[in-house]
Amino acid sequence: MKSRFLTKFLATPVLAAGMLMPMGTWAQTTTQSTTPTRHHVVHHTTVKRRSKKKSAMIVGGSGLAGAGVGALVGGKKGALIGGLAGAGGGYVYDRKTQKKPVIPK
Repeated sequence: MKSRFLTKFLATPVLAAGMLMPMGTWAQTTTQSTTPTRHHVVHHTTVKRRSKKKSAMIVGGSGLAGAGVGALVGGKKGALIGGLAGAGGGYVYDRKTQKKPVIPK
């Protein structure tokens, strides 16, 4: 137990220092090259929106699942509460993940 703690305790600052050093500096110090070579790749992203039908399917499906779980736990009243909670959660998920950036290949 002590050896794992000490290993992690001692290795963390070394790894953090290596991550903080810029790549160009690291390459020059290790290979002693005089001309640093860097290749910049530019990706053009497009935003793909979700259709209204697909959004309705997400919200409705999560509401149905919540109603099913609520019915098993608490009968009719539980189904109502579970359906509302599931639909609310589905709506939040749908809005949060609606605009996904797509990087073309």
